[in-house]
Amino acid sequence: MSDRVEMMGCLIDNLSMEETLQKIEGFIGSGDPHQHVVVNVDKLVKASKDPELRRIINECALINADGMPVVWASRLLGKPLKERVAGVDLFESLVKRAAEKEWRVFFLGAREETVRGVKKLYEKTLPGLQVAGYRNGYWSSEEEGAVVKLIADSRPDLLFVAISSPKKEQFLSRCQAEMKIPFAMGVGGTFDVVVGNVKRAPMWMRQWSLEWFFRFLQEPERMFKRYFIDDMGFFWLLSKELLRKLPRLSLKQQEQ
Repeated sequence: MSDRVEMMGCLIDNLSMEETLQKIEGFIGSGDPHQHVVVNVDKLVKASKDPELRRIINECALINADGMPVVWASRLLGKPLKERVAGVDLFESLVKRAAEKEWRVFFLGAREETVRGVKKLYEKTLPGLQVAGYRNGYWSSEEEGAVVKLIADSRPDLLFVAISSPKKEQFLSRCQAEMKIPFAMGVGGTFDVVVGNVKRAPMWMRQWSLEWFFRFLQEPERMFKRYFIDDMGFFWLLSKELLRKLPRLSLKQQEQ
């Protein structure tokens, strides 16, 4: 259904939102474990410095581009991605589809009151949703085995993990074989958005790809370093890819 595009050392599936949902439905039908990951500017920069994270990303069964800068960069590099598949939008679509198709879901992560709030909200608004279980996102390395057993024993079809990156990618890579979840997805801070702890950018800002700026306005002290220092490495990575592309373009022009 898709061709994988390579960008800055990471692979990305060239899928639309609807194609992504169809692929996930196939995963759930198979019953085999699959790990999902979204790639944005921050993750590309981290993966460029962390070979283990890059390996985990590239071994995932499904990799979506969550961030318009990644889509724009793909066009500049001559590898155009169809569209951005935002993690929060994919999460919301999957929860609704789970209620329709009687898929069992497990919510893992965030603070206790937050994850419990997510469970209660969806049980109220989506009466057909089967919540296999839920747990907060705080545990020690010694408790990890008990967390994995809790999830495995619950037998969910979908696991949503709301802990920080790269912890969620590492956890899923390490434990998916034992949990055997047909589809496991990291959702970052989505639970806080769902219960209203964090506001999502208004639609006009999303359409103009200004969600990052909305987040910065909400938490300027925490987000300044990420957006204006750490993520600047993305432009260096993009420049290197463009420079590598130039000799190939010149060769093609000579051949023509």
